[in-house]
Amino acid sequence: MPARRRVVVLVCDGLGVGAAPDAAAYGDTDSNTLGHALAAHPAPLPNLERLGLLALIGKGAPSGARGRLRELSAGKDTTTGHWEMMGLVTERPFPLYPDGFPDEIVRPFEAYAGKRVLGNKAASGTEILKELGPEHQATGRPILYTSGDSVFQVACHEDVWPPERLWELCRHARGLLTGAHNVGRVIARPFTGGPGAYARTANRRDFTVAPTGQTWLDRLVAAGRHVYGIGKIVDIFSGRGISDSVHTGSDAEGVSKTVSALAEGRADCVFTNLVDFDSKYGHRNDPAGFVRNLASLDALVPEILAALGAGDLFLLTADHGCETTDASTDHTRELVPLLAAGPAVRVEADLGVREGFCDLAATAGEWLGVGAPRGASVLGLLLR
Repeated sequence: MPARRRVVVLVCDGLGVGAAPDAAAYGDTDSNTLGHALAAHPAPLPNLERLGLLALIGKGAPSGARGRLRELSAGKDTTTGHWEMMGLVTERPFPLYPDGFPDEIVRPFEAYAGKRVLGNKAASGTEILKELGPEHQATGRPILYTSGDSVFQVACHEDVWPPERLWELCRHARGLLTGAHNVGRVIARPFTGGPGAYARTANRRDFTVAPTGQTWLDRLVAAGRHVYGIGKIVDIFSGRGISDSVHTGSDAEGVSKTVSALAEGRADCVFTNLVDFDSKYGHRNDPAGFVRNLASLDALVPEILAALGAGDLFLLTADHGCETTDASTDHTRELVPLLAAGPAVRVEADLGVREGFCDLAATAGEWLGVGAPRGASVLGLLLR
């Protein structure tokens, strides 16, 4: 009998590999998340190098089945990046709030919370905890902030606002943020600890706007295939096109859940987001931590590849850049990797620069026999 075909999509959140052709329009002309982090903190990455990651930035041997994807969607955020890699291009960017949110949103939010907010400005998630954490603990007032992305973020100490209560508050905010204020994500940011030692927890939840059109995931589920989302995947797609899901507390757990899903044969498509590259290192301008996380992933790559069966296709990509060596803590408009592996994949294949993240869904769709809404498959270039 032919081997059952499956696809594994591993998203290294924020792993950009060089400025996109239109990066200047986003203020990101010189961005290269991977290249600059490795230049500042060189480290051996033998397994990722064999997959072709380093060749994408002009380093290492020209090995692996590898290419780069150029984003077609307007914006440079998590939501548009993930939607596009699943075949849905966003023509209009989500709104940004560099000066904070307007009264027409904040006042009803405060009425539901029963308290006035603190902050309501653009800020680093860790810095605003240092600034307003003690006052929040003393008053119970939620900390509201945003960033250079389309996000409405609410931070509360778990001893003051238990996670379930914070999640409900954020669900209400999602209902307020419609029309002209249809932000990409409402994010609950629980934290623990005390002044000078606050730490965000794994109880984060993202409440995204529902996809504005059909995705490849929708088509998979409609065709009777099983999609397993690992990490924040289920949140990014508002549960649509996801058969089953699990949240994770770290990238190592994300990889472990991915390997277990393969071993258990629980899905036709395993879709995993590794968020630590972005949330713990990119947004904190920590290139050393970013490279350490790369090295940790590199050590786990053999485990992922060993778990692949004869009918499995492994695809590694990213949703945007998140430059660690510039002054900003925001995402960056960059090309992202497309690495492929599996028993049927050629050891060496140069895919060049692809016009659209959606080529990933088109490729995966051809492999599984369920076409994507948009994109050009590179499967013919990949197979032995």
